[in-house]
Amino acid sequence: MDIYLSMEAFVRVAESGNFAAAARQIGVAKSVISTRVQQLEEHLGVSLFHRSSRAVKLSEVGVSYYSDCHDLLGRMQSLSQRSRDTTTALTGTLRVAALNGFALQHLPGVIETFRKSHPHVEFDVFANDQVIDPVQEGFDVVLQIFPPASESLIERRLFRMRGVFVAAPEYLDGISPILTPADLCLHQFACYRYYPWRNRWILSKSSEHTEVTLVPALRSNSVHLVQEFARRAMGVAYLPTMIAYHDLLEGQLTRVLPDYETEIPFFSAVYPTSHRATAKVKLFLDLLSSTFSMEPEWDRLLGLTQEKST
Repeated sequence: MDIYLSMEAFVRVAESGNFAAAARQIGVAKSVISTRVQQLEEHLGVSLFHRSSRAVKLSEVGVSYYSDCHDLLGRMQSLSQRSRDTTTALTGTLRVAALNGFALQHLPGVIETFRKSHPHVEFDVFANDQVIDPVQEGFDVVLQIFPPASESLIERRLFRMRGVFVAAPEYLDGISPILTPADLCLHQFACYRYYPWRNRWILSKSSEHTEVTLVPALRSNSVHLVQEFARRAMGVAYLPTMIAYHDLLEGQLTRVLPDYETEIPFFSAVYPTSHRATAKVKLFLDLLSSTFSMEPEWDRLLGLTQEKST
């Protein structure tokens, strides 16, 4: 038995709660993971998991052993990485999942900069607007607007994800002015489907807060489809400034209720705790942080400031 491989398999199963997910992350068959965990349990003389047909949960002994194994593996990975870094260039594949809008418009520049310094690192990028668990799906980093779903994930906040109500000028020319949040209820509306407030929108202006119920004519997991709804003068849409700023600067879209704003979530890099000692992940996260400040370029171009939102 290779004690390191068995401990690694145990930690991956503990974090994912799933033998198949652990096998995908390590790149071996599910039977190999099962064998390694079984060998570790036989070596220790204890059961580390409670197993059923539906779930795998840590036993009381397993909870304590996981903490020790996790810390030990992290130190071993850190030592191994430091040794490799002194003799070889950074190599390997960085698996990244990112929201479509960020992946298409902003991630290419980050990858270009990263590979100039580390040309032997390959990127496997999955662009999708669905919520993804990096542990379950085997990603090194997920770039999203939602907080981590479990304690096995770490969040590194990159910038505030502002949103704005927008419409095409030709749409606004043919209607009565939209002056209050309640006026939005009179128009066809489109928005991203995963905002946690669903149909209940709270709009703030200085210290004034107004709640309105907006039932979308179009709700989609694709912000680009929502963007097209506005571009085609079909109604009012709510878009991240990260997506809308080009259209706003070029006059293709116009802000609606510019003095009001909604809740502003963070755009974050989320990654498994087991990856925090990996050199390429750390360097990639550092580059993201240095590239995108809490005041991203597109918000500065639109004249939006952190002070305005606080």
